[in-house]
Amino acid sequence: MATILIADDEEPLRGFVARGLQLDGHVVEAAQDGAEALDMLTAPGAAYDLLLTDIRMPIMDGIALALAAARERPTMPILLMTGYADQRERARDLDALIRDVLTKPFSLADLRTMVRRTLEEPVS
Repeated sequence: MATILIADDEEPLRGFVARGLQLDGHVVEAAQDGAEALDMLTAPGAAYDLLLTDIRMPIMDGIALALAAARERPTMPILLMTGYADQRERARDLDALIRDVLTKPFSLADLRTMVRRTLEEPVS
C-alpha cells in the first residue's frame, strides 16, 4: 500500500483520517500544519506516495504547502481538504498541481474512495 502524509490542524480530524486510511493498509504520518508537513516531506529519506492536506491551517496553509510540495516532489499526487467554499475557489487555480478537493464534512467511505482513485491514477 501507500505511504501518505496528512496535514491538518484539527487533531480529531487528523486521527479520523489516519485511522481510516490505515484500515486500507496505508502507512500514515501526520503533521499539524503545513510547515511541519513540508519539513517531513523534505527530510532526508522521506518517501511519500500522497499528500492529503487541509487548505486552511496556521503557519503555512495547504495552498502554500501544495505549491512547495509540487516543487519538491513533482510526481507525488496532492489532495486538498476544506470546509470553506472560498478556500475551494482558491484551489481552482491549482488544477495543474492537485488531483482533487475533498469537501468537509466527508464520510470515511468518501475519503477512502478518493484516496484509492488518486493512487490508482497514472502520474501525468
